[in-house]
Amino acid sequence: MSKSLAEQLLKAGLGDAKKLKNIKKEQHKERVQAGKNGQVVNQAAVLAEQAKQAQVARDRELNQQKKAEAERKALIAQVKQLIEMNIIKDKGETGFNFTDGSKIKKIYVSEKVHQQLVKGLIAIARLGEQYHLVPIQIAEKIQLRQPEAIVLLNQQDAQAPEDDPYADFKIPDDLMW
Repeated sequence: MSKSLAEQLLKAGLGDAKKLKNIKKEQHKERVQAGKNGQVVNQAAVLAEQAKQAQVARDRELNQQKKAEAERKALIAQVKQLIEMNIIKDKGETGFNFTDGSKIKKIYVSEKVHQQLVKGLIAIARLGEQYHLVPIQIAEKIQLRQPEAIVLLNQQDAQAPEDDPYADFKIPDDLMW
């Protein structure tokens, strides 16, 4: 006939009759307490529920991180597409100096594009290690998505204040040294 696990362990010498008696007594007390309180206090179930809640919280945080990373990659792809589709291809002999962080860079453009860069009608955007010319409207869209991609965005000249004493003495931005 089949014996209980406790009896089998006792027969194999792996258990102690005294310990078995204490375990049965504790189980009986739990059942009696459950009858009085109307619910069973099971520590294993409580611990399992806490572990489950902790796992759900970790999973939620990981999902948020993955979502943020996907959104970041989508923005980078949008910026790349905006730059690639709106490149102003213009090679010339006039050098235009600009700063990228703490480095001074030079791009060669035609005289017409040079004037547009100075006036703020064209901007310079960085895509990887290369610099590209893009229209001001596209540069503003790029700047909303990824500000560090725009290297040079000159503001268009606004009207000078009426009480400016140096209004007649404009300093040209395109001085060639």
